[in-house]
Amino acid sequence: MSFRHWVGIGVVGLSLGLMGNSAMAEVVAVVSSRSTVMTLSRSQVADLFLGRARRFPDGIVALPIDQGEGSAARDEFYLRFAAKSPAQLKAHWSKIIFTGRGQPPLAISNTVELKRRIAANPAAIGYLDRTQLDASVREIR
Repeated sequence: MSFRHWVGIGVVGLSLGLMGNSAMAEVVAVVSSRSTVMTLSRSQVADLFLGRARRFPDGIVALPIDQGEGSAARDEFYLRFAAKSPAQLKAHWSKIIFTGRGQPPLAISNTVELKRRIAANPAAIGYLDRTQLDASVREIR
């Protein structure tokens, strides 16, 4: 194959990759609008969802709530906040469960119900597409 052919393949691949990224939703970590938690780093959020931390920095026990396995939002959240693919996440929790050190967060596949539960509990933390934010939940920055 010629150099031009390889360059053409590269340009097409790059274009498709950029289109795919722009189509992805922007998933953000959220808490109840009544929560006292205002900021958390990405690693602090990841630690809560991976069972490495159980409390917010102010000492309140956190209740992480996951989206259903296989959801695009869940996959994006764990890639963005914890740098883990679905397979890596499954392996992580298999090890934690096997050693008796914890259980994964409660998973809710209905985003309306997920948002309702987060809004109702100031100790809850979850993630949603930015377009789903309203007065009941707020983004953690």
